[in-house]
Amino acid sequence: MKKKLSSQHDEHLHGHAGDGPQVTFYGAARAVTGSCHLVEANGLRILLDCGLRQGEDSEKRQAESAFPFDFEPSTIDAVILSHGHLDHSGMLPRLVHEGFRGPIYCTPGTKNLLQILLMDSLHLYLKDLEYENLRRERAGRKLLKPLYEERDVRRVLELCDCCDYCQHHNIGDGITLSLHDAGHILGSSIVELKISHGKKTRTLVFSGDLGNDSTSLMKDPEPVQHADLVLMESTYGDRNHRSFDATMEEFEQILQQVQQERGNILIPAFAVGRTQELIFLLGKLYHQGKLQNWLVFLDSPMGSAVTEVYSHSLHRLDPQDTALLKKYKSRSLADFLPCLSITESVEDSMAINRIKSGAIIIAGSGMCTGGRIRHHFKHRLWHNNTHIVFTGYQAQGTLGRILINKPRTVKLFGQTIAVKAQIHTLGGFSAHADQSQLLEWADQFSNKPPFYLVHGEDQALDALQQALASRKLRATIAEPGTTISF
Repeated sequence: MKKKLSSQHDEHLHGHAGDGPQVTFYGAARAVTGSCHLVEANGLRILLDCGLRQGEDSEKRQAESAFPFDFEPSTIDAVILSHGHLDHSGMLPRLVHEGFRGPIYCTPGTKNLLQILLMDSLHLYLKDLEYENLRRERAGRKLLKPLYEERDVRRVLELCDCCDYCQHHNIGDGITLSLHDAGHILGSSIVELKISHGKKTRTLVFSGDLGNDSTSLMKDPEPVQHADLVLMESTYGDRNHRSFDATMEEFEQILQQVQQERGNILIPAFAVGRTQELIFLLGKLYHQGKLQNWLVFLDSPMGSAVTEVYSHSLHRLDPQDTALLKKYKSRSLADFLPCLSITESVEDSMAINRIKSGAIIIAGSGMCTGGRIRHHFKHRLWHNNTHIVFTGYQAQGTLGRILINKPRTVKLFGQTIAVKAQIHTLGGFSAHADQSQLLEWADQFSNKPPFYLVHGEDQALDALQQALASRKLRATIAEPGTTISF
């Protein structure tokens, strides 16, 4: 049975009893990460996402983790989670630590990923905190206390109230929730809220992160045809991806070039989504006879754990792709790529660096902000026959974005490392919809509702706003901290 919310916090509403529903933009407004939007309707306060603002290094992560909420967590009645990525979910343990006790609505796939992602995020946070406190102790400064703990992560999981796609859930007085497949990662959702207020019913649609319908494993984003207000992501609002076929052709050319140079390939990959798609695509190349003499390493404990979750959720993935696994009698994604080795220990990871050529190394993190990929950079970035293949979005300020700009040197682990490796960006593998796909999704609303653009950098926001206007669609760029009525 679904938990039905009751009106408990009327005194905290910005508007008056007679006002219509309101939305306040607290995160991912004029920014890509930190998704967090507050819906106030019928006396209830509902968060759409509660994400982490992701930064470049441990010092930045520590600062962002300490960033105070712009609202009182105990006054929030519920959270609706679009998907499990940390920039949408990473602040949930802290929300719980500071008093939130309501349900967290999400899909079963999202809940399965949350346990892995939030525990890993906690580990990194506590490691950063330990390092920061050591610095403070040496300087005679006051030590910091953790802002959340493992029990808060476990409490988040206990509060998860799972909803399957395309089912209607009455979550409060006159408020109905439906989740639709966003095609981004396992369990990702488009949020549809129907809010009855007096004699009127208004519909709010939040896109979450929309998927790239050209990529593998995920189904296409589902259309939603009516809304009174749409919050839409804009990550790639200023560009279109290269076609998937052209991207695969370029990737095969890179394989041939690296083989001729007797080099290696490093692929920084997000543990959720990108890693699993890469394993599937490399599996296809293997069965086509195009990975002879190559060794593939998945050097990401979290990526390995997530791959297992995907393998147990094949019934939720694209049936055409899962049929290919069945054809080769593969019971999991790892089975589909026989030349794959999964490294768990640090010793196994270090051993990869002794391989002189013929290795494809998939390691986290996707934006190179941490994880084992940085250690592989330390050992291979200064080799001419090393090729780095970026397959996903690189936010401003991250090491990934710095490398894409091809600097002569970078700083890693306190050392200056020469950048002689060859850099490739394969946008066709992106898990995000590009501008043309965003516009196509927006066109599916028959009543031409107003759009508020979130989850994008300024250039992408501006470009998407203009593109929507050219189609006679009203689009406004969401500003941090602003409240709108609809």
